[in-house]
Amino acid sequence: MTIAVGTSVTLEVPASSANLGPGFDCVGLALGVWDQCTVRVTEAPGLVVEVSGSGADSVPRDESHLVVRTMVTTWQHLDVEPPAGLHLSATNAVPHGRGLGSSATAIVTGVAAAHALAVRGGALAGEELDLDVINSIAAALEGHPDNSSASVHGGATLSVTEAAEPLPRTRTVPLRLDPRVTPVVLVPETTLSTHTARAVLPEVVPLATAAANSARTGLLVHALTSAPELLVEATTDLLHQEPRRPSYPQSMELVDALRAAGCAATISGAGPSVLVLTDVGRLDEVRGIAAGTSAAWQVLTPGVPTDGVRLLG
Repeated sequence: MTIAVGTSVTLEVPASSANLGPGFDCVGLALGVWDQCTVRVTEAPGLVVEVSGSGADSVPRDESHLVVRTMVTTWQHLDVEPPAGLHLSATNAVPHGRGLGSSATAIVTGVAAAHALAVRGGALAGEELDLDVINSIAAALEGHPDNSSASVHGGATLSVTEAAEPLPRTRTVPLRLDPRVTPVVLVPETTLSTHTARAVLPEVVPLATAAANSARTGLLVHALTSAPELLVEATTDLLHQEPRRPSYPQSMELVDALRAAGCAATISGAGPSVLVLTDVGRLDEVRGIAAGTSAAWQVLTPGVPTDGVRLLG
């Protein structure tokens, strides 16, 4: 099936923070920082990619652009013929390489745009945004569902992936975030790729460590939804942060200082940004602690959008 020439979609996708301490590869939190993208099927063959905002100086402008690659792969999974002509215009606000899910945001953008174009352009039946389909494809392409599922659904999410053919199926459940929880994101000037951050993780962990971290993840869900006073204890991680400490020493310095002051601080995703789950009354304290460390930090209070990917036109 082919997509009609002239079909276009405009959508936006939020950033995300993953893990939130012990919820490695399964817990995510959408953040109110949005990438926006317009994709149009053109009569003239070929690809045009325009990018502004974050990462504009470094991302490719050809078929290797992550949104484009994702769209092509998604059409293959949907048994839809990729169009011969395509124009993509992206405006990025999500910082690249800082643990705020920029790759997942791009992948969700690509999957959602490909699906919406296929439905709108007559190549596929159904809703333009089938979130279950988009969620599973995005998680499979990302390799884990934490960031991508939060960007698809918004809010706080808990996801598990089940083996299935031709793609694994990701089941995501929303977590009703307690209104007293305010996310603060502290973004450094330095960057760190997810690939580099994952390369230092151990392939095997002791059973006792895995069991203890699983218990922390259960406590994290409870704390996020109804008991934020437990968040400091619930965000204690035993799997990934300490092995990565040499990769982002200034971030861990800040995490240590915040936690010593009773703030629920964790590394955001693969880092090096730091996520603090606090209440509005402690924002000045968080800023003051960050100002007292050896690095400079951009302080964001982005809020948590209740929706994820949105069609704007």
